[in-house]
Amino acid sequence: MFNIKNYTSDNARQEILSGLVVAVALVPEAIAFSFIVGVNPIVGLYTAFILGLITAILGGKPGMISGATGSVAVVLVGLAVEATVMLKSQGLSGEALQIGVLQYILLAGIVAGIIQILFGLFRFGKFIRLVPLPAIYGFVNGLAIVIAMAQFKFFHGQGWSMYLIVAATMLIMYFVPKYTKAVPAGLVAIVTLTLFVYFSGLHTLLIGDLANLSQYKGALPSFHIPDTILSFDALKMVFPYAVIVALVGLIESLLTLTVLDEMSGTRGSGNKECIALGTGNLTCGFFGAMPGCAMIGQSIINFTSGGLGRLSSATASIGLMLLVAIFTDLLNTIPVGVLVGIMFMVSIGTFEWSSFGHIKKMPKADAFIMVAVTIITIFFDLAIAVIIGVIISALVFAWEHAKIYARSYINDEGDKVYELEGPLFFASTQTFLDIFNPKEDPKKVIIDFKRTRVMDSSGVEAIEKLTQRYENENKELILRHLSNDCKAVLKRAKSYVTYEEDDPNYKVARDY
Repeated sequence: MFNIKNYTSDNARQEILSGLVVAVALVPEAIAFSFIVGVNPIVGLYTAFILGLITAILGGKPGMISGATGSVAVVLVGLAVEATVMLKSQGLSGEALQIGVLQYILLAGIVAGIIQILFGLFRFGKFIRLVPLPAIYGFVNGLAIVIAMAQFKFFHGQGWSMYLIVAATMLIMYFVPKYTKAVPAGLVAIVTLTLFVYFSGLHTLLIGDLANLSQYKGALPSFHIPDTILSFDALKMVFPYAVIVALVGLIESLLTLTVLDEMSGTRGSGNKECIALGTGNLTCGFFGAMPGCAMIGQSIINFTSGGLGRLSSATASIGLMLLVAIFTDLLNTIPVGVLVGIMFMVSIGTFEWSSFGHIKKMPKADAFIMVAVTIITIFFDLAIAVIIGVIISALVFAWEHAKIYARSYINDEGDKVYELEGPLFFASTQTFLDIFNPKEDPKKVIIDFKRTRVMDSSGVEAIEKLTQRYENENKELILRHLSNDCKAVLKRAKSYVTYEEDDPNYKVARDY
């Protein structure tokens, strides 16, 4: 939790300044994602404030920034389109239609928030460990490219002044940290270039040109229960989108947490982040804001600017709301090119350049996973990319470990002994069955499982099938060093199983 006693005057100043840089950088993103969904820009700004503040206080990683994101916004587009068609059929149009669509988006945020809270309470956040390193590299690289590509739209119709400001911002961001870290380089760029544009009269794109924020001056979020909350039909429409929003938000937030863990050398809590994210999205739904998740770009801006604690992320969310509610006229004068330049530098810093060196040493399967996740993240969706990366990794792992061997010999009593080695699970069951030849084996066969572990119910079923084959040949089969758990599951040939004292005591993974 937030504890002001942990701060000295020096690091508190650094945290506050870092948070102010992020606050300004959040504005164009929040506005842009609101436009993507088709809602009023203030909705995205409210998300950055509410979700950002709650995750700053309750989140699993101090300094991580949350708000409206493109990955969640893309999911909400589908819901907005479906809700628009239905509401138009009811005769709604104009502002009434826009407000009606927003009610469905708010409901989606509430449902997604509940799902995310349950994920945290049931401690499912630990499953982020199942995402392999090549998939994380792919996610980071893909997201870095997406961050850069998202800036290109701001150059449309702009002249040389936009390129000049972007280049100047990137130079400031590069050189200032080499001389001083007392003030974040991003803040130096924002203040310096805003003053330069204002006093020189240089014509360039300003934040006020994207959306005149002066109309929202003094506007603060207020409590509102969505009109759709008691409608079963609305819930039925919203639920599939809410599930995807919840999963996309969890994946992006937990992966962002993992990336920041690597950068900071400290470990955050995935389960706390799940609960904080869910609480934030649930609150957003009741205060007129759309759901969101962690923002890796802004989180890295905060981290590299010296914002390592909760004070920085709390300052970012509160600072954003103050900018919108009080200093909108000042905010309108900031050149968009400065923010584009900052995001380009974030993209460069986010990209895992060392992955080019790793790819030469990686197994081909890992290299394929990294490239595949990168490409899918760029052209489709990061949640799908990560899920596919995990599936490919699991299949590769299963294939590589689906090897079970046997050493066979005839003992002094004339019995044939098979000494197995390797895991017995769904991928190796056929290889296991192919090892034996019940028709040609002698009357008594011993299978020793001392060096084998039965991993799942498929392995148990394979043993059961094999015992039946020997039974059909009227031959005695003894299963040695088989766990009690396996014996309990076997339904046939119980008389063929030995009960030795040194049987293993592991439990078989079963789905029944």
